[in-house]
Amino acid sequence: MSSTAETAAAGVPATSATTGDVPAFGWSAYAERVNGRFAMVGFAAVLVIEALSGETFLRWAGLVP
Repeated sequence: MSSTAETAAAGVPATSATTGDVPAFGWSAYAERVNGRFAMVGFAAVLVIEALSGETFLRWAGLVP
């Protein structure tokens, strides 16, 4: 059996839905792309919190008195 047939039989997708990359753990291009997307969402959330609260994020979170 080939490796793609084995992964398909195991229920693991051969590639990602949006790219040709195979989802994998560790330092792969797929993992870095997902990490970058989560970082962008987090940064946007910080901007929204600052805009709505009128305070800096650090003060809002209680990290700066």
